Amino acid sequence: MPRTRDTEDITHGLSQRPASISPKYFYDQHGSRLFEAITQLPEYYPTRTEQALMRRHADDIARSVGTGRTLIELGAGNCQKARALCQLVRPACFVGVDISADYLREAVAGLQSDFPWLDARALGGDMTRGVELPADIPRAGRLVFYPGSSIGNFDPPHALQLLAHMRELVDDDGGLLIGIDLPKDVNVLEAAYDDAAGVTAEFNRNVLRHVNRLIGSDFDLAQWKHHAFFNPQESRIEMHLEALADAQVRWPGGGRMFEQGERIHTENSYKYPLPVFTAMLERAGFSDAQAWTDERGWFAVVHARP
Repeated sequence: MPRTRDTEDITHGLSQRPASISPKYFYDQHGSRLFEAITQLPEYYPTRTEQALMRRHADDIARSVGTGRTLIELGAGNCQKARALCQLVRPACFVGVDISADYLREAVAGLQSDFPWLDARALGGDMTRGVELPADIPRAGRLVFYPGSSIGNFDPPHALQLLAHMRELVDDDGGLLIGIDLPKDVNVLEAAYDDAAGVTAEFNRNVLRHVNRLIGSDFDLAQWKHHAFFNPQESRIEMHLEALADAQVRWPGGGRMFEQGERIHTENSYKYPLPVFTAMLERAGFSDAQAWTDERGWFAVVHARP
């Protein structure tokens, strides 16, 4: 199997102690569908809390954002959140960006069908490596949309880098509309990432199936269990895969032994207090921020301008 950048990233992470796999590799087509199922689970509050928040403050958000913009959604997935925002602010153009290109194309086709007046595009790509938009996408009036608290999947220095890249995508008349998950009761947090039906566990193990395809490894999914917990020192949920027994894993040109109980770190989800996050936005070049929160203070949507 020829080496690619993905191969190098994955094998480097697996060779570390402790081992890790980037959460971007969750999102093959099956992983994207599993995540869509997660958002419907009773324990998983972020999606429904953000949606309710945006409905409740729809008029204020629309006034703040403005209409007729070029809407750029990063990590667009099934485009459901973009669909609601398109109804609210009627952008002139929509560009969905996602690493799972086939899944994205299906979603954008559905969006285009429902909004025939909208110039809707699908752009397959890894936003962590930078997004290059087609040359015919207008620079004026761009709004970057990054819902769902996905920014929390990056450690703070990388989150700052990503926010700075978002700033590069917009001119001074542009902006960013972003969702962030706020700190809350540990029991609520941990249940959201370890649901009773086991969908999140299947989503986590599916990363090994995807890695097997990408690098030619031989992970046996049955040898690994899902483990998620809140790390209070870092203010983040951590997800890991833990070896149920000693497991020898091989891939072309390499491999390693994982001992029973050894873990592969697959995801973090940071929970930022709102003042901490708005300070990060300012460091990234977004000095003007307006935030809306739900009545419990669980989640925030922030409109930030240069």
